[in-house]
This record gives sequence, C-alpha cells and structure tokens, in this order.
Amino acid sequence: MAIGILLVGGFGTRLKPLTNETPKPMLPVGGLPVTEHQLLAAKKAGVNTVILATSYLSEVFTPYFGDGSKWGMKLLYAVEKEPLGTGGAIRNAAAMVDFAGSSEEFVIFNGDVMSKHNIAAQLALHKERGADATLHLIEVADARAFGCVPTDATGRVTDFLEKMDNPVTNDINAGCYVFSSSVISEIPEGKVISIERETFPQLVKSGRPIYGYREQSYWLDIGTPAALFKGSRDFVGGDFLAGAGTVIASGSSLTGGTSIGSGSTIGAGCKISNSIIGSAVVIGDNCTITDSFILHNSIVKPNSEIIGKYLSPNENLPISTQ
Repeated sequence: MAIGILLVGGFGTRLKPLTNETPKPMLPVGGLPVTEHQLLAAKKAGVNTVILATSYLSEVFTPYFGDGSKWGMKLLYAVEKEPLGTGGAIRNAAAMVDFAGSSEEFVIFNGDVMSKHNIAAQLALHKERGADATLHLIEVADARAFGCVPTDATGRVTDFLEKMDNPVTNDINAGCYVFSSSVISEIPEGKVISIERETFPQLVKSGRPIYGYREQSYWLDIGTPAALFKGSRDFVGGDFLAGAGTVIASGSSLTGGTSIGSGSTIGAGCKISNSIIGSAVVIGDNCTITDSFILHNSIVKPNSEIIGKYLSPNENLPISTQ
C-alpha cells in the first residue's frame, strides 16, 4: 500500500496576510482546511498512511488532525527545524518509516494545490510502466509562468524545463508525484534540495524511467488570496455553505460562494458576499462583509462594514481577492 507525504511546510508568502497566523495548508476552502481536502483525496485513492512534512507554524496541524483516526487514516508528523526545500522535506519525512529497499510507492502531495485528478490511476500507471517517478501533468493555456515538462510518445518525460518565453509544450508539473523508494534514498539527507530544480532534472538526464500521467481535471494553485477565494467558491458551488452547528439569524443574506466554518453565529440583517469565514466566529447584527477573510474565533461587532479585509482576533488588514 502506498504511503503519502504531504508537503505543508511553506511560509505562504504570496498569501500574506492570510498566513500571518495560519499556515497556508490550514487555510479553509469551503469550510475545510486545504490539508483536509488533500487527505480525503489520498484516502479515496487507497493511501491510508500519510506523513505531514511541516515547518512553518507546525504546531497548528496536530491539534486538528491528531493521529488521523477520525478520518480512518494513520498520520505521522515530520517537523523540519529549518526549511529543507521540497526534496529535503520529502527525504526527512520518509525517514519516519522504514523506506530503504521498500517496494511501496510514495505519493507526494504539494500542500498548496487543489486537484481532483485520479490518484489511483496515477499510481496504476506508475506500476504498469515500472517507473521510478510518475508526475501528474496538466495542460495550461500559457506555460510561461510555470515551466514545462515535455514527454515522448510513450509518456516518458524527456526534460524538466524552467520558465521560458517560448515553452516547448504547455504541459506543466501539477504537483503530485509517485516515487519509488529508490528515488527518495538518493536525495541527500539533511540538505536543502529542490525536487523541481535538482532531483527531477538529474533523474531525467541520467535516463531513469520518469513518466507523466496526463489528466485534465480540476486543478488550482491556491498560492494567492484571489486563488484561495476562487478555490473556496468552486467548492461551495452556490450562494453559501455553512459548517455544522453554525447559526444564521433571520434576515441575513449570504451570497457569492461564501463559506462559513463550524460553530459560528451570524446575526440578523447581515449581508455577506464572496467571503471566507472560519469556525467559532461571532458576527453581530446588521454587518456588511464583502471580499473578506474572517479567521477562526473572531468577533465582529454589530453594524460593522468589512470590505476587502483580513480580520482575526489580533489583526485587521487589507487584502485583495481580485
């Protein structure tokens, strides 16, 4: 059975100020943390043991996810004292299990990607081809912002290219990989390594069997506030979605794909649009909230007008969701 490694250690700099107090993978999308969406996707693919490779604000993950039993999974935590890059994080996380010489595959998830691709099919292709690594690839209209991953007629990766003005293909690395244990063993231990800039190019250059799994399913990099809000709206798929135990008083209007976490209270006569509201939030009567992010446990006074703001118990800062 494959083992998952979820890379959730990034600083989320592009998402500031939303990540001032919350690690990027714990930001809510449709009322659930990004990481929870990814764990559910892993479980659906039969990946029941997942290692969370954490660093920034690592203490936030364990109180929420615990040992994973709530989801019928086994969760382990690999905490980096200093950020090790994507490759170093994978090597550090794999040390939590006896991976050397193992025949089990490792499925690597990028902590800031929302994807609905068929992970089980990606795993099956990896085994069928006897690959050392299999990357999920998607086609985008313009690959200049991403770099690109050309493949041959059999799907074998022929190069791993950085951003360029004239990409040779519009297929890009979508951030989910299947690795054989031998690939992880070759990543230097305790060093800062980039899987994208070092490991993949070296594997391709050395002629190793690296394949692309192409599936044009829903995919979103939630690296900016605008992208995070889009992901949440996509998940809500309607006017609003409220978590368990949330109470919405009469006369309030919730629109624009607004999401509300569990156990929150929305007062009477509120108008809320295109906003992400966390759990245990109390919003007073007659508030107007638009294009805003209200962090868990926040209190909004009656008659407040909050437009384009990040609001937490400690901060009140402007954001752009456009």
